[in-house]
Amino acid sequence: MVLFSIGCSLSALAQLPHFPVSDSLTQVKNRDSVRRYKQEDAMDMITKVVKVREKEPVDSESLKPGKILVAVFPAIGYSLSNGVTFILATNFSFYTAKPDSTNLSVITLNPLYSLKQQTIVPLISSIWLKNNKINLLGDYRFYQYPSLTYGLGGKRLLSQSDSVDYSYIKISQEALYRIMNNLYGGAGYSLDYHYNIQEFGDNRQYERYTDGTTQTTSSGWVARLKYDNRTNINNPENAFYADVTYRDNMTLLGSTNDWQEISVEFRKYIRLRQYPRNVLAFWSWNEFTYGPTRNSVPYFDLPSTGWDEYSNSGRGYIQGRFRGGDMVYLEGEDRFDILNNGLLGGVVFCNGESVPNYPSNRFSAIHVGKGIGLRIKLNKYSKTNLCLDYGWGDGGSQGFFFNVGEVF
Repeated sequence: MVLFSIGCSLSALAQLPHFPVSDSLTQVKNRDSVRRYKQEDAMDMITKVVKVREKEPVDSESLKPGKILVAVFPAIGYSLSNGVTFILATNFSFYTAKPDSTNLSVITLNPLYSLKQQTIVPLISSIWLKNNKINLLGDYRFYQYPSLTYGLGGKRLLSQSDSVDYSYIKISQEALYRIMNNLYGGAGYSLDYHYNIQEFGDNRQYERYTDGTTQTTSSGWVARLKYDNRTNINNPENAFYADVTYRDNMTLLGSTNDWQEISVEFRKYIRLRQYPRNVLAFWSWNEFTYGPTRNSVPYFDLPSTGWDEYSNSGRGYIQGRFRGGDMVYLEGEDRFDILNNGLLGGVVFCNGESVPNYPSNRFSAIHVGKGIGLRIKLNKYSKTNLCLDYGWGDGGSQGFFFNVGEVF
């Protein structure tokens, strides 16, 4: 998404909280480096231009548990999947216990409306209880989503698309318990309900796969094991993340069919230089589905481009470009500062994805996406960036992509 405007009232901007992180400038011992690479963000620029007096940064140690801090960013933008969009990005941050022993909990609500008549309302939460003993993960979404579908397999052309329209409700809630340092395990429930499904076009790939059903339900329990030593999920450095999730959808719980899914994800971050900042980041995301029959998995629940947990995979391709029973995905990115003060940065990225052909279920093609991007520092303490990327894919696919916080 290309962002045309982003912000809130200047008085609210001046009061937005800044959160220190473990490797913030206040902890850098070399005073010359601190002066030379003094970090600045978009709010610093606004206060300089309009002469708004900025309050002293909020010290996380002084924040009382239960106090809710709100940040709101209305925006107008453009993306390959959504066209011209209107967004209201809202972040609720708070501590459930003392900040020195408990991570910051975050709830995000980012409603979006596009001129393609798409409505998206995602509510995503990560809540940490006292001493990080329990991590509660929630994902609640509503989509009214006229869009395109390209059928199944890795050999479908851009010209072989059909228009589809459907409504979508997602409900997912998990509770993870600390097993040992940075290692968590737990379980939960997940529902994906697609209804009022309509397909328009000559290819009729959805209709052929599903016999034209107008609604599908995937309902099942989820088990998850994850390792996460990131100190700042907005912009990780020198960190590793691994996640293995098993989902068992059952007709007993209301699912259209019995089917299962295993997802395996890895992320690795290597800091090459602290100031000016340079980080190499790698992401592997893989999904595998199976069931008693070939078509057990509902069409819109099959692994697909841009339908990972945060809808960020496959830059260079429109969401849903490739779809299949399984997906293998790998991406690498070089992140670097353009300005010494960190206000502007850049990225160069490359990704590859593959889905099996249908109905043979054999992998035969790897689709490569690559591109460049600009980073604008929204908050120098939480290290949150506004990400503006342009990506190119196979067959003439290309477009803009937008994110608040790094893509992975």
